[in-house]
Amino acid sequence: MDIRLDGRSALITGGSTGLGLAMAKEFAASGAEVAIVGRRPDVLERARQEIAAVASGRVHAVAADVAAAEGTDLAFRSTVAAFGKVDILVNNAGKAQVGRFEDITDEIWQADFDLKLFAAVRLARHALPAMKERGWGRIINVLATGAKAPRPGTAPTAVSRAAGLALTKVLAGEGAPHNVLVNALLVGMIDSDQWVRRHAEIRAAGTDDVSYDQFLTRMAAGIPLGRVGRAEEFAAIACFLASDAGSYITGASLAADGGHLVSSL
Repeated sequence: MDIRLDGRSALITGGSTGLGLAMAKEFAASGAEVAIVGRRPDVLERARQEIAAVASGRVHAVAADVAAAEGTDLAFRSTVAAFGKVDILVNNAGKAQVGRFEDITDEIWQADFDLKLFAAVRLARHALPAMKERGWGRIINVLATGAKAPRPGTAPTAVSRAAGLALTKVLAGEGAPHNVLVNALLVGMIDSDQWVRRHAEIRAAGTDDVSYDQFLTRMAAGIPLGRVGRAEEFAAIACFLASDAGSYITGASLAADGGHLVSSL
């Protein structure tokens, strides 16, 4: 099956590093015009060049903080100005924010919801009307397996991601009559920038001196497939959901986690 996105335009938040960058490259290689959004102009430019190297269409970069309403407005307006439309919206911005419940302040709760929930709400509100009018659209909310199976010490991330799962279901129901498909893609243990940073932090703290490969092997403990996932594998699933090949899937929450979620429920 040849999965193509020719003629489509995609907006990916958090698109300059990690899983966002992997999705942007996969979409671009599949024929889509791709806009990536991030906060750091230098990192964005490097990512834009990397994506352009595999792209057949245009690549656009927007420096914006989508945790703020003006940032989502800028990201959407700039993408429409560049491509004329947004066919595919991938709400990917966010990083794990965890801690003991009693240590999480109102400010931390609010910042987490601003970035992980309200950014998706605002961008969907921008994108949905035109998608409905055209009779074609895709929204992918990148969440985490904690949305379904939260563990102690994972607030506020698990809570905001669970809210994102509810948002996905609501949007899927409203979009379905107009061929606007909305799905959630749940991140499990995927080798990405956040784990590179986590490993570096552990090494710097002097609490553990394992190599990165050993660190990944340890992370894979309890995963039925016996390994962590690759960013390219995650991106391939997102590309499928964004394409016509996934035309009968909406309101779903797919876990890219090597079977870990199923084995833990």
